[in-house]
Amino acid sequence: MRTVYAVALLLLICTAWMILKGTQIIQNVGDMARFGAILFQILAPLQLALVMFLSAIQAASNIAIEKDRQTLILLLMSRLTNSELVLGKLFASLLSIGVMLITSLPIFMLIVLFGGTSFEQVGWTFAVTLMTSIAAGSLGAIVALWREKTFQTLALVAMCIVFWLGLCEGIGLAGPVIAGFTGAEIAGAMSPIRTIMAASHPTVSSTWSFSVLPFLVLSSLISTLLCGVAIWKVRHWNPSRDVRSGQPSIEEAEASVNHGLNMVDGQHGAEVSSSLTGREVVEQSEGLRTGHVDDRARLANQNSRRVWDNPVLWREMKTWAYGRKIIFIRGAYWLLAAFVFFAVFSLVDSGVATRVTADAGVTIPPAARPLAPFILVSIVMVNALAVTSITTERDGRALDLLMVTDISPREFLFGKIGGVLYVVSDMIVLPILISAYLWFNGALSGENLIYLSIGLCVLFFFVTMLGVHCGMSYGGSRQAIGVSLGTVFFLFLGVVTVMVMMVSFTGNVEAQLSPFLACIVGGAIGLYVALGWHTPSPALVLACGVLPIAMFYSITSLLLGNFLSVLLVVSFTYGFATTAMMIPRLSEFLVSTGRSKTAENG
Repeated sequence: MRTVYAVALLLLICTAWMILKGTQIIQNVGDMARFGAILFQILAPLQLALVMFLSAIQAASNIAIEKDRQTLILLLMSRLTNSELVLGKLFASLLSIGVMLITSLPIFMLIVLFGGTSFEQVGWTFAVTLMTSIAAGSLGAIVALWREKTFQTLALVAMCIVFWLGLCEGIGLAGPVIAGFTGAEIAGAMSPIRTIMAASHPTVSSTWSFSVLPFLVLSSLISTLLCGVAIWKVRHWNPSRDVRSGQPSIEEAEASVNHGLNMVDGQHGAEVSSSLTGREVVEQSEGLRTGHVDDRARLANQNSRRVWDNPVLWREMKTWAYGRKIIFIRGAYWLLAAFVFFAVFSLVDSGVATRVTADAGVTIPPAARPLAPFILVSIVMVNALAVTSITTERDGRALDLLMVTDISPREFLFGKIGGVLYVVSDMIVLPILISAYLWFNGALSGENLIYLSIGLCVLFFFVTMLGVHCGMSYGGSRQAIGVSLGTVFFLFLGVVTVMVMMVSFTGNVEAQLSPFLACIVGGAIGLYVALGWHTPSPALVLACGVLPIAMFYSITSLLLGNFLSVLLVVSFTYGFATTAMMIPRLSEFLVSTGRSKTAENG
């Protein structure tokens, strides 16, 4: 992972240099300095976003998987103190992130050689990134210790990060004055994005005291507070009520003990020498066992429900397969949707959305700025549920039982896909409804609404199949979750980063395909290693090679206003990739059970 990250940074630097060299004439040192400054201000926020995502997901998934495997209870039974348990899991999760930062530090220092940046900028940038990593990891750790199911943990962490960033931007745009501080100053002290932009600016040497230092202090306080609450409540939250549901209460336990003692006393008072028949001995033994831990019997208080022909789909749709607390996740998601709708409503009510949409150009409409992150969060949550629907089954040793039943691979695959889409149906519908509101107010044409709805349905089905595919391909849950979510972020953020780089150095986007081919080839190889290495097939090879090119063409066409071509390309490429992952799963159970003892899964 460290090698891939370092090579990726070097490839981005080389791609940016190819773009600059092929479109502009470098005449003096000032041109080189401008190149170094722009390159640094692109890579620093990219690293921040990557580290924030990895820190939160790594810390959350490590603890959630411990719960799925019932090994966290063993840690709670050991001599570890609360602080050792919480801080140990947190910093163990952040260890690989810290090594990644150390690996990238020399590469960022190489950018200083171009000019336009200083070592002081590099130092402040890495300080902000490191504190953001600790804060995001603390958030992931406390949510994982609080929640029981892996999907609940990942979904809450993703929404909390979006709430964090969205609240900062909302305060910055609203501009309230609190205790003499303006909205921009408050947002700068709370937002890692605003702080990293200030830290990467050449003027940070004179502005660090009020543009960078407040965020470092506030993030350290937030991290300390989150860790403190987690240390205080870790043994109150764990084990959860679901684990302790079969245990009797204290009053019942005391009554059982008293009953057992009375039975023993009564037996001692009876004549021991009396001859007992075999049946009487059994009845006496059962009487002594009454109230003991072995005598836990529960009578059914309702009629059994009829199971469908596809029991996997029935379980996903008719039972609490992902825990009852998923209602809380849906409530948080609806609250996030309400904030996004309010932002869209404000833009429409002020007339900004309609006015900018009617203008010709390649700028992103303001209405898309709150809606696009919301759609990305929805896609991430759908993918997270899909991959955890498989990893949770494997960690609970339920896949071994399913594979020896008469359930066919077709029933299992479509049962999982249908169940995931049913559970997250509101996460699919709400972005389309907000888009329909834009159409109703004239900020979006009816044709583009149809294109957007079809494209979103294709993408949601793709990320669902991607999660199921990664969950069935990797025996380690952490690896499966990381590859699945990492693929989503690469396809939707990695390509966008390179596009921003190309637009920053030149306005002629269509003429820059040749420098972009280096990232296309590297991305295709990475996709194939992640998706097709365990189940190789020519279709997956073709899909992995086409997807980065399709994303490049789609983003370029979107900026130029060719919306129909975007829909056709996205529907064909992602539909083909979905089919390529699905076909091998329909013939046989290609599931990695994770029985091999590796350093990953113990």
